Amino acid sequence: MPSFPYETVDVFTDRPFGGNQLAVFTDARGLTDAQMQSLAAEMNYSETTFVLPPDDPANDARVRIFHRTAEMPFAGHPNVGTACVLARHGRDRDGVLRFEQMAGLVEIAVERDAAGAVTGAVIAAPQALSLGIELPVDGIAACAGVAASDIVTSGHKPVQASLGVKFVLVQVAPAALAGATPDIAAFRKLESRNPELQGRLSLFLYARDGNAIRARMFAPLAGTWEDPATGSASATLGALLLSLDGGNEATYSITQGVEMGRPSRLNVTARRAADGFRSRVGGGCVPMFRGEALL
Repeated sequence: MPSFPYETVDVFTDRPFGGNQLAVFTDARGLTDAQMQSLAAEMNYSETTFVLPPDDPANDARVRIFHRTAEMPFAGHPNVGTACVLARHGRDRDGVLRFEQMAGLVEIAVERDAAGAVTGAVIAAPQALSLGIELPVDGIAACAGVAASDIVTSGHKPVQASLGVKFVLVQVAPAALAGATPDIAAFRKLESRNPELQGRLSLFLYARDGNAIRARMFAPLAGTWEDPATGSASATLGALLLSLDGGNEATYSITQGVEMGRPSRLNVTARRAADGFRSRVGGGCVPMFRGEALL
């Protein structure tokens, strides 16, 4: 019976049982697409990654990312976690890993402590900021279970944005964030009325105090009622805020997962580049389990 080793880590935290869980299949050769999707559903984490040899030997791996119901072109915490797992096996090149993914090439810088132990990683999102449709305040408020008056539009309206994967970014009043509760019927209604959202309605709510941000992410139609740490959304938010605030570079500290009992800390650096606004996101990573799937 073929076996496929995997490891799990908690990402965007410096202690066990915090952050966002991830399963990493360190050698996915021999697995079919259907098996990868079934394993991701079986693991039941926000995402599961599958490591394959790169198409270009100049890169370190081809990494496929699956959530419970579909494959993703890019995501934040899966890249951070996968990089940490591979680096702990000595598979980085002088502290850097390059992963081939559907959204493009992702470069990760591995972080180590004074003793050389891997503690975390920082990734560069593969694309510059792109903006999609704006969404109605009433519909977004219904999805999040907050009052329409709790949606803050002075900086921007609820807007779909991407650095490789799409999120709807929504600023809310600080007092409303903790009480937000996703309404799956409202999600279905909003998606049905907006073809651009089909299959990808992920709502990233945030409250801002300068460059300190608290956030929550809901994607119930994709099987994630709430996500404890969303690196790709955090990076996208950083790029959006820099584009609105002005300047050439800014850093943001994002706290997420508190309401779930899995507190996470994400560090975002956004910068103005020749092709638009780009971001890096990083944080800690803690090893948890090792095992194998028997197929």
